[in-house]
Amino acid sequence: MSAPMTPTLELRGVSKSFPGAKALDDVSFSVRKGEVVGLIGENGAGKSTVLKILNGIYQPDSGTVLVNGKPTILTSPRNAFDNGVAMVFQEQSIIQNLSVAENISLGREQEFISYGLISKSRMNAAAAEELKKVRLEIHPGKRCADLSFADRQMVEIAKALSLDRRMAGQVTILLDEPTSVLEKAEIGLLFDIIGDIKERTAIVFISHRIEEVLDITDRTFVMRDGRVVAEMPTTEATIPDLHFHMVGRQLQQEYYRESRQTVPQAERLMDVRNLSKIGAFENVSFTLHAGEVIGIAGVIGSGREELAKCLAGHTRFDGGTLSIGDEQIVFSGPHDAVSRGIGLVPAERKVEGIVTSFTVAENITLSALPAFTKNGVIDFARESAVSENWVKQLRIKTPSISTLVSGLSGGNQQKVVLAKWRVAGVRIVILDHPTRGIDVGAKEDVYDLVREMTADGFAIILLGDTLNEVIGLSSRILVMRDGAVVETFDAPTGGKPDQVDLVRYMV
Repeated sequence: MSAPMTPTLELRGVSKSFPGAKALDDVSFSVRKGEVVGLIGENGAGKSTVLKILNGIYQPDSGTVLVNGKPTILTSPRNAFDNGVAMVFQEQSIIQNLSVAENISLGREQEFISYGLISKSRMNAAAAEELKKVRLEIHPGKRCADLSFADRQMVEIAKALSLDRRMAGQVTILLDEPTSVLEKAEIGLLFDIIGDIKERTAIVFISHRIEEVLDITDRTFVMRDGRVVAEMPTTEATIPDLHFHMVGRQLQQEYYRESRQTVPQAERLMDVRNLSKIGAFENVSFTLHAGEVIGIAGVIGSGREELAKCLAGHTRFDGGTLSIGDEQIVFSGPHDAVSRGIGLVPAERKVEGIVTSFTVAENITLSALPAFTKNGVIDFARESAVSENWVKQLRIKTPSISTLVSGLSGGNQQKVVLAKWRVAGVRIVILDHPTRGIDVGAKEDVYDLVREMTADGFAIILLGDTLNEVIGLSSRILVMRDGAVVETFDAPTGGKPDQVDLVRYMV
């Protein structure tokens, strides 16, 4: 019997602490060439810290990092790259004002220098070869700011895969939530790519979508509270078992809280009639009632994201009418929508939803600041009292309301955004992928909050992260394709449509 292959990348007994918290406690973890290893756990379990140590961003307080069996000190992402480790970040590290080729070759420009000048043609040609690996048909000279979020993610992956060409030794690719912004077809493409490169690389795959971990990985490590609490062949894993290891309790049978779904009230909060935006969507009509969740299903390019931005005042529509109550409205900007009782929980919460340099309290009260000021002076005692109340009500895990919101997990940052709109007094909340990039326990908390808000008379427009989420949470579902609403489904408790019903209208 042959000896097991030496791990390409390994942690042995690694611990890491930050002021006031122990992020990792005696963690051991390994990945070998030819396998995909899943790393799962709730936000705050320690997954990101593991990846940052493997990528040289953090150094461990104790324990050892081994590359190809040799103890190695990884001092920076560049140093990790030189040692055969590349990472695709959840929040993206693409520099948007650079071209695709410049991003893929960043830090390796000397490969393309001739007579003191960078050869753009050679750089573009090399980048084109990497783009073929991810089957992305774009010009390497295109500016990344002009790409969709999903295409930028594929450029990130192409950049990581370029290590395969540069390294003579073994390569490890760290994928941190690579599917969080991708649609079903793109996820399938990514999994095909992983299959293509798996035999010559080692891959670490993090996802909050447990079914993806079961689909693509060979082994799975489960983390909780900074420790590895389970390791198993993925063929032996089940969703209930993984959930139990992650959160220490069984997955609730009623995941989307359907028994708490409210019947829409008679009160009309929003009327949309033949709303259109050139090049994005046209003739969209619906009425939104208090206590109702309207889900909007559609693939990328269907127009649903652009519609959500128009309804939240981030962009202006070109035709049709939007009424709040009995009054027709044309928003001049997001502040105007907020003043009319509409709040947006954006997909890119760290860019649009929170101010990362502000505290939890400052973020919670930000959209209602005039209510906390008198003669230009903030009433900090009142701000603190209100913030403490919402931290308690929404079960936000934070050391204090004075903690910078950047230090919270993704799920708790999302709760801060929801608290902000509760304090602002809005009645309509647009949820744009509200559970993207948050763990299964935090998702359950968000679903609880959705049910609590509708019970309080809020109305919600939902662009879900998955079709199951849209179906499970919604009272009614609009299906969009090519900028038009092509079908509407009622989704009462006990009468939900199937995914197949929606998909045949989506594509």
